[in-house]
Amino acid sequence: MISQVFTTSIAGEPELVLETHHLHLEAPNWSQDGRALILNGDGVLWRFDLATNSLDRIPISGVPELNNDHVLDPDGEHVFLSAHDGHIYRAPLSGGRGVRVTNETGRLHFLHGVSPDGGTLAYVGVEAEGDNRWARANVFTIPSQGGPDQQFTFGSAPADGCEFSPNGSWIYFNTEAFSPGHAQIARIPAEGGEPEQLTFDERVNWFPHLTPDGSAAVYLSYPAGTLGHPGGLDVELCVVADDWTDPVRRLPLWGGQGTINVPSWSPAGDRFAYVAYQP
Repeated sequence: MISQVFTTSIAGEPELVLETHHLHLEAPNWSQDGRALILNGDGVLWRFDLATNSLDRIPISGVPELNNDHVLDPDGEHVFLSAHDGHIYRAPLSGGRGVRVTNETGRLHFLHGVSPDGGTLAYVGVEAEGDNRWARANVFTIPSQGGPDQQFTFGSAPADGCEFSPNGSWIYFNTEAFSPGHAQIARIPAEGGEPEQLTFDERVNWFPHLTPDGSAAVYLSYPAGTLGHPGGLDVELCVVADDWTDPVRRLPLWGGQGTINVPSWSPAGDRFAYVAYQP
């Protein structure tokens, strides 16, 4: 499998910045200084320097093997990480020992967002039911230094990809609450309330990411009938304005899981990063 990391503006041509046959890279964040992309691959975290084209492992200790859910702390010095033990950790972005944030709840914790002030994490809590490990997936928050969890969605309709708006007033996410088996983008007030549906189409839509000023967003769109968020499909990245009407751009690629699971806009909001794959 070939991993191809691209950056692109809202309307411009994608630029291939990294290609590798040796690592299955996923989920690029953009560093706050705009100089690097942070990605996961082979269960660890990597830093890709956009000026020198160097890809270096970030030496994080005390954390189990990572999945592809990682979000940078607004302080610019730390990163929040989801690990395969089902917990979320905070670690120095330059490398060092991680500290667990999440509680022993019986849920699996999948990180997707951090509030603009860095004080709160938004995550998806997954609970098992019998042999179904993924029976319930709901949106929760937790203080980024640890503390009590708060639940935002309820029931068995799966939710995922929860991310704060730049002003901290909303949590954006994808959910099947409006149409079982058919994920659409929604948002919910950050203080709690009723979800508001934002996309209304036949495609299956995941992982909304807003620009730093909130003027646009990009999300991952699967073909109609797709269950979950698998990899290895013909998908689209859809760019919308802040009114969430029809996309102003559809970018087709081969990917899905790993393509754009995490916030991936540049600090200036003029470009976003994503991963495409080639068999």
